[in-house]
Amino acid sequence: MNDDHPYAFSCDAHHAITRSGLTRRELLARGAGVMGLWALGGWWAILRAEDAPPPAHRPNLAKNAPSLPVAIQRCESYEPSLVRQRLDAALDALGGIGRLVNGKTVTLKVNMTAPARDLLGLPASRTYHIHPNVVAAICAALDRAGVRRIAVVEAWYHTEPVETVLTRAGWDLKEIHAAGGHKVVFENTKNCGSRGKYSRVKVPWGGYLFPAFELNGWYEKTDVFVSLGKMKDHGTAGVTMTVKNLFGITPTALYGDDAPNDDTTKARVAILHLNKRPLPDGVPAQLGANPPNAGEVRVPRVTADLLGARPVDLAIIDGVDTIRGGEGFWNKGVEALSPKLLFAGRNAVCTDAICTAAMGYDPLAGHGQFPFPGENHLLWAAEAGIGTHDPARIEVAGLKVKDALCRFRTPPATAGKPS
Repeated sequence: MNDDHPYAFSCDAHHAITRSGLTRRELLARGAGVMGLWALGGWWAILRAEDAPPPAHRPNLAKNAPSLPVAIQRCESYEPSLVRQRLDAALDALGGIGRLVNGKTVTLKVNMTAPARDLLGLPASRTYHIHPNVVAAICAALDRAGVRRIAVVEAWYHTEPVETVLTRAGWDLKEIHAAGGHKVVFENTKNCGSRGKYSRVKVPWGGYLFPAFELNGWYEKTDVFVSLGKMKDHGTAGVTMTVKNLFGITPTALYGDDAPNDDTTKARVAILHLNKRPLPDGVPAQLGANPPNAGEVRVPRVTADLLGARPVDLAIIDGVDTIRGGEGFWNKGVEALSPKLLFAGRNAVCTDAICTAAMGYDPLAGHGQFPFPGENHLLWAAEAGIGTHDPARIEVAGLKVKDALCRFRTPPATAGKPS
């Protein structure tokens, strides 16, 4: 899924290894199949020591990268009518979505990393998964705006039907269908699925790490693409919202640890995180003779490349309830947090930059600078000209950032900085 991790669905193995004292890098390098501990600082020296080669192409269009408004709304709970009211207010502040979606097919990529399980006494939807009431709210808004069809998609690590997976996660599917005017379909995009073949999408600037990707056709054969992210920290990418959510559009059948395998339930660690496994024949190869093998370098570059290849038309962030200190239950020491916020924007980079600022972080931080343990994917996206990551250049509607501020973490004394 979007916040990809090497969890191998063995809780006993997970607990045994995380108790062993190994570092996250050691766990990944040994192919343990689980997410270990992740450090909050000192990563830059490690990255420098690995001497990761620079991207094959480094456009620097950040100064002139487009800026589109971002709306912030206070949302005190997931009560359905409240979520719909506040999301509607955010969309209205952007000028509405009628022109964008009327008569169109809309694909919603939800953030549902890993299996749904309780964390800190709360369900996954209130900690590390998108909440179904947010999905229902956007489906209702799309229906009122005249949408023709809505596809809710994710690369779920399951072989069961999507409806079974979602029901088990606590979703009320009747409510989702009703909210979307009974125009909603679901698809697991871990393989080519109902489309029968993959779509090749190219990175317009040639790519930082990949020049093109093979994706499920729902991501290409759609009129409008919406990224529904969760407001969270991330052990590899620093933060994860609507841009990092795109990491999960890569089909695990081709990019997973046992690729090629249409029935896979594996993550994308060996290929995308670590460059420890070759891509299947026919899948676009990586750039450069010696691609980096550190996830903190690779994941941000892959993320930026995916955003270039499959731009986001509407970005929505669920920040009502979440966690800090990591992106899921596999991270040690995560804590529950209730920012009580919703974000919406037409540019994913701008939207994530404002959300990053609302978390108390600087989205302009350089590679290896807090809160980014490795490279900054928002910086790469801005340099590619997708959107600005400079909050000073972004108009904010609704709540001001200072009024929405909910600090997630503070820089540790050992945070590494590039010299």
